[in-house]
Parts: sequence; C-alpha cells; structure tokens
Amino acid sequence: MPQDDAAGSDINYVKEAAKLQYNWIALAGIAGFAVISGSALPLLLGAGIELMYLAVVPQNARFQRLVRSWKYAEEKRRHEQQLDQMFQEIPTEMRVRYADLDQICNAIRENYSRLSSTSQIFAQQTEDKLHGLMQAYVRLLHAAWQHREYLRTTDLRAVERELAQLQKEQESDTPKVQEINKKRIEILTKRIEKFKKIRENCEVIDAQCAAVEDVLGLIRDQSVTMRDPQQISDHLESLVHDVEQTEETVHEVESIFENVPDLSGLGAEGIAPLPSDPGSGNSSSSARNRVRN
Repeated sequence: MPQDDAAGSDINYVKEAAKLQYNWIALAGIAGFAVISGSALPLLLGAGIELMYLAVVPQNARFQRLVRSWKYAEEKRRHEQQLDQMFQEIPTEMRVRYADLDQICNAIRENYSRLSSTSQIFAQQTEDKLHGLMQAYVRLLHAAWQHREYLRTTDLRAVERELAQLQKEQESDTPKVQEINKKRIEILTKRIEKFKKIRENCEVIDAQCAAVEDVLGLIRDQSVTMRDPQQISDHLESLVHDVEQTEETVHEVESIFENVPDLSGLGAEGIAPLPSDPGSGNSSSSARNRVRN
C-alpha cells in the first residue's frame, strides 16, 4: 500500500485521535460519572487524561500507520465508487466491450495460476497490472463516451457560419458593437479549435482502447504456452505506461474548458456555454490508428 510519510504528511493525527469512537465513549463515561457523583472532579481528571492522550497517541508511529491505512482504504472506496459511476454512465455497447476484455483477463489469470510456485511472483505482478489496466480501461471508455456526446451535440458548421457572419459585419458595426463582437469572434474561434482538438483526441482514445484490447488478447494467447513469465510481465508494463500517458493527456486537455472567456455584456444572443467536463486524450506511441465504436 502506498502509505509512506509523504502521503500522510497532510493528515491531522490529533484530530484523528480525537475522533476515535473509543475516545468519545470514554469522554461520555467520564461526563456521566460526574453527573451521577455531583462532583466536578471526574471532569477535571478526564480533561487531564484527554490532554495526555492527545499529546501521546497522535505521535505514536503505529497509530499513524493505522490512520494512513484508514485513509487509504477510504480513498480506495471513493475511487471504486467513482469507477462504478463511470461504468453505469457509459452505453451498453461499451459495457459489452468491458465484459469481453474482463473475460480475456480472467483467462490470463487462469493460465498464470498453473505456473510453478517459483513463478507465482510474476502471477501477482500480473494481477496488479491487470487490475490497474481494467480500471484505466473504464476511464478511457468513459472519456470516449463524453467526447462523442460533445461532438454529437455540438454543431460545428453553425458555429463556423456564425463566425463568418460576425467577421463579415464587423467593419459596418458601431464601435460599441464592434467591441462586443470582437469578444464573440474570439470565443467562436476558440470553440472551433476546441471542437477539432476534441475530435482528434476522441480518435486517439478509441485507438488506445483498441490497443489495450489487442495487447491483452495477445498476452492471453501467449500465456497458454508461456515459457518466460517475465516477458509477458514486460508486455503488460509497456501497456500500462502507454495507457498512463494517454490518461495524462486526458487530464491536460480537460483544462481547456476551465478558462472560458467572460460573456458578460453579450446579451441574450450570447454564445451557448461549453460542456464543463468533456474529457479528452492525446496520442500514444503504441496506439493503433483505428477506431472502434
């Protein structure tokens, strides 16, 4: 588990210690005893013990490791819930593609289970990489779906016609209208650029998904009569690297919608807003130049 000190540097261990259920039970017991006895002495003793507890326990290395494990498990649950939500959003045909690839991964696992005990270390490495690849595959499918939805609902020709009309009428407009239309021309130009970039990235993401399917299919075939488990592990490592590169560019291109120009002053005829999260991706060295629907 990735639970090093750097990962846990932002954790408030005092707060985590104070939030422990057993700590609250102890505090409630002390308060109850003070009420029953009619004396404030239990509260004073309890306050002293609580201060000692908060001074000692959060500094304990074992407690810090325990808290980091809780945080890691919580983050993992959130991540899995997010992936499940993505899976539920994609259309049926994409879910079928995922199910087919999952069967290929299961076949690879089954073939690896027949290895000798000395080769099981490669089987564990393969399991970790397959799990990560399937998660990345869901994210890629979801990004591809978002891209297609944006392309389907955006009329590029209408935007281009509007841009041409504004450019044609720019010189004959009044200075105030020219100032407003100059902003609109800038916005429309950026929309056209972004549309073309998203269309390009959609093809790249589709190609990367196809590359994942092809490589895992090849690995399944090789695993039937494998002689060198390390070679197959290296194939997976290369594939993981390519997918990570594609995902990095997905996140980079998502930022193109974060800085939409100010539309104030354009009036009711202003430009329709862009989608807030279309998702996208960039080229990968191993991705094939073919697209699957």
